[in-house]
Amino acid sequence: MSGIDSAINIDDLKRMAKRRLPKIMYDFIEGGVEDEVGLRTNAKAFSDLRLVPRYYIDTAKREQKATLFGRTYASPFGIAPTGMAGAFRKDAELFLAQAANDADIPYLMSGAANASMEQAARLAPRNMWYQIYGAKERRFQLDLVKRAIDSGMTVLALTCDVPVSSNRERNRRNGFVRPLRMTLPTILEAMLHPAWVINYYRQGGLPMLGNWQPYAASGSSPDQVADLFASQTPDPSQTWRDVEAIRSIWNGPLILKGIMHPEDARIAIGQGVDGMIVSNHGARQLDMMPSPLDMLPMIRNAVGPDVPLLLDSGVRRGSDIVSALCLGADFVLTGRATLYGATAGGLAGVKKAVSILQREIDLVMGQIGALNLDALGPHYFLETVRAEEERRNTGAMGGRR
Repeated sequence: MSGIDSAINIDDLKRMAKRRLPKIMYDFIEGGVEDEVGLRTNAKAFSDLRLVPRYYIDTAKREQKATLFGRTYASPFGIAPTGMAGAFRKDAELFLAQAANDADIPYLMSGAANASMEQAARLAPRNMWYQIYGAKERRFQLDLVKRAIDSGMTVLALTCDVPVSSNRERNRRNGFVRPLRMTLPTILEAMLHPAWVINYYRQGGLPMLGNWQPYAASGSSPDQVADLFASQTPDPSQTWRDVEAIRSIWNGPLILKGIMHPEDARIAIGQGVDGMIVSNHGARQLDMMPSPLDMLPMIRNAVGPDVPLLLDSGVRRGSDIVSALCLGADFVLTGRATLYGATAGGLAGVKKAVSILQREIDLVMGQIGALNLDALGPHYFLETVRAEEERRNTGAMGGRR
């Protein structure tokens, strides 16, 4: 057994992706911002949780199907948006779309994708969601919404957590800036990864931002389209009025991606938003943010039990997905996990990442005694068990008096 088939967890795919990519490209995937405290915060939030199993429960016929916005998916997770995926492996977004279709899970395509939404929709007509960034010229963002409608996208996610550019120091040190600065050390290191280098030059450098190409002048190069995108986003002037404008023309499920404050969640519901993704953008925006996992219970309390809540950022294991569901999420998205797979092995790599997570979810559910997703909840956490036992013990002592 070799290659993708030898991967038994997401970290294996991560190592394969790292071997394939030059440092300048790998660091773009893996990096956070500034001191990268946020990356550690996200990981620690999951690793600090402890699940307490229950036994002698018949879980022989376990089920991990999840229903969201009236659509039932094979698993309670989907693929989060990861920009510039085509720079790491040609046609990566199309592999992500195809794998999502084949596994019957959703793929939330990045607003900074290299493939276009129209291309992806042809591969996954029932599984495509689209992420939109606010643009300084509102006509662009409104036209992207109309294209999403015409393409048959089923869910629209408006990203709210990029009001200004972030301080991604790894990228700045490596020269992954606009324009791309390939220094001699960077070029020499890249030559240690010949498969990627050959593909990079065959496709003429960094690939086109497919969803933004129609708004550039005819015949524009990928660099010129990227310049247009950079001139339009981020847009610090975005307000709740822009949410209203998009809501007025989009009739399908509308979710906000990046909600972290309970009060913003309450406002969003008042604006007619159908759900939200609790997310800190994979720790790639504000370094000192809390983890989405820590904010999730507060946001759940703010919006009540019936508003669909999704979570992303820091998800690497099936146990992470189960933990998020126990804490109040209805669904989970993972970006880097499937991007490692796409980078390491194309379509086969994405499918491997998805199957790893599905298997881990199934095993964790079997271990803790959960037959289906409805059985999950905070009662599986050590803190809940401890609090319940303390309450019981206190009551028993009071009774003896």
